[in-house]
Amino acid sequence: MTTVAENIVATLRENHVERVYGLPGDSLNGFTDALRKDGTIRWEHVRHEEAAAFAASAEAALTGELAVCAGSCGPGNLHLINGLYDANRSRVPVLAIAAHIPTAEIGTGYFQETHPQELFRECSVYVEYVADPSQMPRLLEIAMRAAVEKRGVAVLVIPGDVLLAEAVAPRVTRIERTEPRIVPAEAELRRTADLLNGADRVTILAGAGVAGAHDEVLALAERLQAPIVHALRGKEHIEWDNPYDVGMTGLLGFASGYRAMEDADVVLMLGTDFPYQQFFPAKAKHVQVDVRGEQLGRRHPVDIGLVGTVKDTALALIPLLTRSHPTKHLEDARKHYAKTRAKLDDLAVPAGRHKPLHPQYVARVLDRLAARDAVFIPDVGSPVVWASRYLTMNGERRLIGSFVHGTMANAVPQAIGAQAAFPERQVVALAGDGGLTMLLGELITIVQNALPVKIVVFDNSSLNFVELEMKAAGFVTYGTDLRNPDFAAVAEAIGITSFRVDESDQLEDALAAALAHDGPALVSVRADRQELSMPPAVTLEQAKGFTLYAIRTVLSGRGDELLDLASTNFRQFI
Repeated sequence: MTTVAENIVATLRENHVERVYGLPGDSLNGFTDALRKDGTIRWEHVRHEEAAAFAASAEAALTGELAVCAGSCGPGNLHLINGLYDANRSRVPVLAIAAHIPTAEIGTGYFQETHPQELFRECSVYVEYVADPSQMPRLLEIAMRAAVEKRGVAVLVIPGDVLLAEAVAPRVTRIERTEPRIVPAEAELRRTADLLNGADRVTILAGAGVAGAHDEVLALAERLQAPIVHALRGKEHIEWDNPYDVGMTGLLGFASGYRAMEDADVVLMLGTDFPYQQFFPAKAKHVQVDVRGEQLGRRHPVDIGLVGTVKDTALALIPLLTRSHPTKHLEDARKHYAKTRAKLDDLAVPAGRHKPLHPQYVARVLDRLAARDAVFIPDVGSPVVWASRYLTMNGERRLIGSFVHGTMANAVPQAIGAQAAFPERQVVALAGDGGLTMLLGELITIVQNALPVKIVVFDNSSLNFVELEMKAAGFVTYGTDLRNPDFAAVAEAIGITSFRVDESDQLEDALAAALAHDGPALVSVRADRQELSMPPAVTLEQAKGFTLYAIRTVLSGRGDELLDLASTNFRQFI
């Protein structure tokens, strides 16, 4: 007899799934036992189901292929939700097996009863309840295809008794991913070309949708003499070997990217869902290219919206661009970028003796020492700022994270998935102390699963980015202190080779040793708590907020904090 669970496993194997992330439980026993009997798909045991979903999200992001996670009924699969939100919003294909209570008990308020198909609806492109074995494997095939073609999360809710039931039609189907070419209509392309041909100052804003279109976007920039500003998720795809790149804009960006957007008379948005309305220039025309029509105009009103893949749309558009564009806009943007880049690099220097390290320096040294094809995964918060500004991409490196969902504690569990999928590749988690401790148990997962993940901890004893937000809004920082252990000692006790860095002159040797270590390694860095990650343009409201913060901080008796803040950041203003 072939059970429904065994049929699921056979189908996963046929679709080249090599591992499933999860935590076992009684309602999931039929599935995990089928994995055990099959023997070809590895069960990647984690300490928290949230980490399982994050790990699957990272694997899918790096491979582009379907990744799988699983959770037992009730609280077990509820723990998947945050990681599945991240995967769905990052548009990566993940299948979640959500085990359910016994079929006969559904609706009775049974032990651990929830309604998973309702709970997962908002964080998935497909969710369905399998009430009877006769629905399988058809619903599995639909779920897998939805995850792959819609690039999102598909959830199958399956009671434990259905998993153990005899399969009615145990067929095995391979889901082949399609790769369509999508090009706007000829009239739309000509209208776009007319607008661009009539513009003197075109700026390109490139997002994650430019993946695989590096050369085509550069050819478009050459024809338009357009600087390229990249959003965070576009960085790994467009920054490298790019003479037109002038940096990022947005809250994590810097002045040159902001200026190139503000000076444009036309902004050409390519495959980007850049969310910050305040960073779009008010007076410019906007053209947006996206493969999903519903995205057009979502962030800023557009003058022309084109549905198409970036590569194919660029190839179709280039021959229609007949005008020789002035070079001044591009030249000015490049000069401004060179100055801005130099100022940023000036901040990435060692701190004085007995002083906590500047996080810019930590990121810059890591960038220099890391492998050519390293995978970097920063925690949400200040590590994302330093990663976006100081890690350089080259076409082989990857930079992934919770860049849309924006959740704490993503770095280490995503590193687990990245390393499991690529055991020979250097995977580096840039962890905040708050993020690391939120899912601290996953350090044990790394050891148990023998994953050579490298972790760099920015230990500033605070929820640092939250503090910055408070300061900008004029609030006295409150509730953000973290009383941390010695992370290096904790990791050593777990079985991870670790290094503690309290002085700048210790950093390079510690990072080099950790990166070269044949196994997991952690470097805990005493980072400066008061380092400001300045946005590219400080608004009047932000300036007012900092003034209010200063006044309120003095009045609260914490004036010494202002002195530390000024001492740390004086170099940013000279």
